[in-house]
Amino acid sequence: MVPVDILGEFSPTKRCEKMSGKYRTRICNVLVIGSGGAGLRSAIAAHQSGCEVLVIGKRIRNDAHTTLAAGGINAALGTVDPDDDWVQHFVDTYQEGYHIGDPKTVEILVKDAPERVNELVDWGAPFAKTEDGKLDQRYFGAHTYRRTCYAGDYTGRAILNTLVSKVEELRIPIIDMIYVSKLLVNTQNGQKQCFGAVGFDINSGERTVFLSDSVVLAAGGHTRIWRRSSSRRDENTGDAMRLALHAGCKLADMEMVQFHPTGMVHPESLAGTLVTEAVRGEGGRLVNSEGERYMERYDSVRMELSTRDRVALANYTEIQEGRGTANNGVFLDISHVDKGLILEKLPRMYRQFMESQMLDISKDPMEVAPTAHYSMGGVVVDPETHSTGVGGLYAAGECTSGVHGANRLGGNSLAEILVFGKIAGEEAAQFSMDLNLQMRNRDIIKEAIAELDELTTPGEELARPLQRAVRNIMWNHCGVIRSGEGLDQALSELMEVKEASKDVDVRPSAEGFSDLALALDLLGSIDSAEATIRSAIARKESRGAHQRSDFKEMESGETVNYVVELIDGQQTVSKTKVDDLPEELQVAVDAYEQLSVEGRLLE
Repeated sequence: MVPVDILGEFSPTKRCEKMSGKYRTRICNVLVIGSGGAGLRSAIAAHQSGCEVLVIGKRIRNDAHTTLAAGGINAALGTVDPDDDWVQHFVDTYQEGYHIGDPKTVEILVKDAPERVNELVDWGAPFAKTEDGKLDQRYFGAHTYRRTCYAGDYTGRAILNTLVSKVEELRIPIIDMIYVSKLLVNTQNGQKQCFGAVGFDINSGERTVFLSDSVVLAAGGHTRIWRRSSSRRDENTGDAMRLALHAGCKLADMEMVQFHPTGMVHPESLAGTLVTEAVRGEGGRLVNSEGERYMERYDSVRMELSTRDRVALANYTEIQEGRGTANNGVFLDISHVDKGLILEKLPRMYRQFMESQMLDISKDPMEVAPTAHYSMGGVVVDPETHSTGVGGLYAAGECTSGVHGANRLGGNSLAEILVFGKIAGEEAAQFSMDLNLQMRNRDIIKEAIAELDELTTPGEELARPLQRAVRNIMWNHCGVIRSGEGLDQALSELMEVKEASKDVDVRPSAEGFSDLALALDLLGSIDSAEATIRSAIARKESRGAHQRSDFKEMESGETVNYVVELIDGQQTVSKTKVDDLPEELQVAVDAYEQLSVEGRLLE
């Protein structure tokens, strides 16, 4: 089926009030929402399965969040450490996730990752090689063996560029700057089936109904809803979670958000930008405003080389208890290390601080603070197909749950997007090929278009200040450390923002339809924040990235996943037990020993 355009009466040059009900139509077999690594790998798989595929993304291609993943991609290849295998990779991942990752999902990831990495090499990915021509692999924190392949300190960008080149080679169309406002789901006869999506061009405002047999949702996480975040502006605002939730999907582990220990604190435009953990790997020391090297109190053995969640907790505690800097950070000092070594090992960090603050890190300490880094929860998917429970709707990448549990193993996110991107694309293609009749429902389409009309109206509130309010709520009450009292207050304050969001001013102008995109970003932020807070209230323990000051211990009875769904329009939380491990893997997990940090990077 070749994609076609059906032009309605819509004209992007007409005034907003003349746009009501007008749209274009584009048709394909498989629609992929998101042009990052997971989306592009899905598109390649669906195309190679024989389907016509269309990719739409709200950023320019080559600029998806995947580019920010610097450290590497995991695969038990055994090129450097021959004793490594998929079983040990499983154990490391499951242990680091505090036993609430889905065992089958993790097993699929670790078994398939080597083939996906070698496939990328065949497509031209510039991974580092050993002297004998094999893929080089290095340690990351909590890895028993060296299994992380890398391309300098730009692995994510190298992978995305490779995937974009492959997509272009296969002539799979990508449309940039498209914001998806709603998934089209038919609910007749009690069966939910997705048949496309409605979106608009962020520049022109032109609306398009994307009709498809199946959809792959790969639109990222929700970490931008915290005050300090490693995500860039206007990305990872939870819009994927919102789309899925309102389509009838479930979300799980939303309370599990990984906080990177060290992000910049100023200037404001760069607050949250990552300060690589390699700074600590090369000898950087954490010091509070009183001049105390405080990690002695939190992990006297590993000190600054402790696990990510432990160091983030330490930094957050020092700041909250009044031992932080004037900019609400702590000091990270590497000035005792030879400048030549800094320039050799940390050139990007040296340049980053010099260009942004005129700070020479070989002479003066950096100010850093924890920053929201990765969504470990998201859409509930079937491990083997990555279907969502809504017919024809699949999901992959950071917007899904299952792999990471309560803490992500560094290097697994890039493996995840390739392994499950491929699976989601193949399954979406198979769904399309098995259809006897294409699903269409004009009433559902009209409702989705009407929602855009309702949003595009004058109002008393602006989206940006309300977004800031959400980010402050999440940072103050649902950050590195939470409490029942704080979470209740967070939910109350969020409901006030939710009410105010009904009166947001959206006026398209000569500068485009960014107002409308911001309004939808706000709605995604509110929905994903609510799911996170409600899940955090329900989990009355401390586990991995979820730390409760009023429930400081990990409870065996809480080895469960908290699940959020919409019932009668309201978010409702339930819990499900994690599946038992197969005997072979249970034996391997029982034999696990705590690793030293010697020689290991953390990122």
